[in-house]
Amino acid sequence: MKEVSTLIKEQFLNIGIIFRISKYEDKAEYQSHYLGLIWEYLYPLIQIGIYWLVFGIGLKHGNSTHGIDYLVWMVIGITPWFFMNRATLDASKSIYQRVGMVSKMKFPVSVLPTIKIVSNLSAFWTMLVFLIVIGFLYGVTPSIYWIQWIYYFICMIAWLIAFGIFNSTISVLVRDYRILLQSLMRMLFYMSGVLFNFQTDAFPAPFVHILQLNPFFYVVSGFRDGMLGTAWFWQKPTLTLVFWGMILFFLLVGSHLHYKFRSRFVDLI
Repeated sequence: MKEVSTLIKEQFLNIGIIFRISKYEDKAEYQSHYLGLIWEYLYPLIQIGIYWLVFGIGLKHGNSTHGIDYLVWMVIGITPWFFMNRATLDASKSIYQRVGMVSKMKFPVSVLPTIKIVSNLSAFWTMLVFLIVIGFLYGVTPSIYWIQWIYYFICMIAWLIAFGIFNSTISVLVRDYRILLQSLMRMLFYMSGVLFNFQTDAFPAPFVHILQLNPFFYVVSGFRDGMLGTAWFWQKPTLTLVFWGMILFFLLVGSHLHYKFRSRFVDLI
């Protein structure tokens, strides 16, 4: 637990550096493109259009899900997923890409995954606004349930930090891990309830219960529960305990490995 408290302390003590560097990286990544930062927001919108045409119009023939238009239902789930997917993959290679630079100065390496997470927030806020607009167009109005978006946002950031510090460390220790993680995230895209509602009679109940243990599913379904006003987060105590238990597990293992091998990162790379 001491290593976890040290990790969290480093995040808060360097919060200013995290936001400054993340803002710089946003500008640097797209500075050679004609549209610049517009691609940060345009790309996910293009992806939404493709998924809606293929799954909403092509496969579902425009049918609704639980009485909600498929486009609205899908956008609610795909908004946090796009952010979590990109932040997870970017955080996993954050130490590998920057450790050579930070080794030459006094800099807490543990904040590198968090910088990647924060740098992806701008696209998430844009997607969230787009989601609300789409919801209004299809008759989804604000309700008291929307307030729990604050809780699920905290859950999302906590999970990404815990998973990020673990992935970024393992990626340095095991070079092939990043390839494995990319494949895992592609699989989780279809197993997190982003495009398909597997909570139906078409899937065996034990299989559904296993899929629900996925932390990404917890966040995706939580955002849907909030916007559509179907449930409060305390109404699923088992999934909540499992979710926070997984965060604690990855924090404990990730922080232990990080501080154990941090002094050797440059040599390992």
